[in-house]
Amino acid sequence: MSSSSSQPQTINISDLDLPQLADVKRQLEEEQQHLTGSFQQLKQAQSKFRVCLSNVEEIKPVNKGKTILVPLTNSLYVPGKLSDTEHVIVDVGTGYYVRMSRADATKHYKSKADFVTKNLETLQETVQKKQDNLNMVVNIMQSKIQAAASSSS
Repeated sequence: MSSSSSQPQTINISDLDLPQLADVKRQLEEEQQHLTGSFQQLKQAQSKFRVCLSNVEEIKPVNKGKTILVPLTNSLYVPGKLSDTEHVIVDVGTGYYVRMSRADATKHYKSKADFVTKNLETLQETVQKKQDNLNMVVNIMQSKIQAAASSSS
C-alpha cells in the first residue's frame, strides 16, 4: 500500500469545467445553509443561558415569601411563593434538574454561555470561509462563462 493513496487529492478549482463548478457551488451553498442554521440555534441557546443567568441574579433574599411567576414552559407561568432564596433548580439537560446554590447556578450558566460564545466565534469563522470559497467559485464560473462567450463570438 502506498502512502499517497491515503493522502487527499488536491484539485485546482480553475481546472474544473462549468458543470463541475456548479456542483461545487451547490455543495458549498448547502454547507453554508446548514452552518447558518446551526449558528442560529447556537444564538438561541446563548440567549436562553443569558436569560437563565439573569433570572438567577434576580433572586434576592429580600424577595423571600413574595409571590412570583414560575415558568412551566416558555409561555406558561403560574404564581408561586419564593421560599428559598439561596437555592434554585437548574435544568442541566435531557430532562434532568439539579438543586444548586445561586452562586453555583450563576457559574453554571456563565460557563454554558461562554462555551456557546466560543463555538459561535468558531462557527462564524467557518461560515466566512465557506462564503469566501463560494465567492471564489462564482468568480471562476463567471470568468469561464465570459471566456466561452468571447471565444464563440
